[in-house]
Amino acid sequence: MPSCPKCDKPVYFAERVSSLGKDWHRACLRCEKCNKTLTPGSHSQHDGKPYCNNPCYSALFGPGGFGRGGAESYVYK
Repeated sequence: MPSCPKCDKPVYFAERVSSLGKDWHRACLRCEKCNKTLTPGSHSQHDGKPYCNNPCYSALFGPGGFGRGGAESYVYK
């Protein structure tokens, strides 16, 4: 039985969500930055960790500078 990459507990078939090539609990598939619950296919990954597409992934790993894609208002330090 596969284990969840976030909590390392077994993932049963009824609670399984497949994303990033792994099986997750639905509650464990969350953005690493803002902790928003994610759905498979609607997020991005960086170093194997899930991030919501907007604003977290674009602000952290997208192009920098002023006025590019609306991510400039989300500045994480």
